[in-house]
Amino acid sequence: MIAALDQLAGWIAASRRLVVMTGAGMSTESGIPDFRSYQGRYTRDQSLPEVISIDYFYRDPVAFWAAFKDIFQLKLSAGHAPNDGHRLLAALDDGDRHVTVVTQNVDGLHARAGSRHIVEVHGSIERAQCPSCGTVHDLDWINAHALPECSRCGDILKPDVVLYGEAVERMDDAVAALTDCDLLLVMGSSLEVGPINQLPLIARRIGLRTVLVNLGPTQFESAFDLRITDRIGQVARELAPKLGLTL
Repeated sequence: MIAALDQLAGWIAASRRLVVMTGAGMSTESGIPDFRSYQGRYTRDQSLPEVISIDYFYRDPVAFWAAFKDIFQLKLSAGHAPNDGHRLLAALDDGDRHVTVVTQNVDGLHARAGSRHIVEVHGSIERAQCPSCGTVHDLDWINAHALPECSRCGDILKPDVVLYGEAVERMDDAVAALTDCDLLLVMGSSLEVGPINQLPLIARRIGLRTVLVNLGPTQFESAFDLRITDRIGQVARELAPKLGLTL
């Protein structure tokens, strides 16, 4: 792995505009489980896609919010901190290098770590918006109310998360960042969820260097010039000194 890390460090050092796509593998190292592994009481008789779908929200918002808070309870507790992977990406955006983080995660940890350019394609659990008047409420408000209602008009809030049945947000922004960069780094994603899993294929078509850091295999292995099979935190800790960074 040493040779691969040296290669990656060299490519990052030469990069001026870097896009990093992150998935659940980034969050799990902060103790946040992949929500797709959830097996709680609300999914015994209903599938996860049904429970956290836009149709279920409008059909039964009371039951939806109870299930949503239960499924995301660890994240909603706000008790998790960025890990070395998050800190590495924030440190890389140092003024001479522009780093755009395109994340599938909804936990807000990239922002807490200090990353400045974040495209949250699946939204964030740290916000909820009123469907009627558009007022945005923060995580404290969400956690303070069993059924979060709008402080302005009283309508039931919708979490700022892409639910099943809704389109992925900001895909255009992700593609635009990709077409204006010189390196794509994918970290902690199995590339199972579309359409965001098409980014490595797009990068390949336009001639970008592509790197994957992930413990498990993906369906797009051939789209990468370099593959590192290790935990993100370990990779970050070994990369940092090679790039003159302190985490």
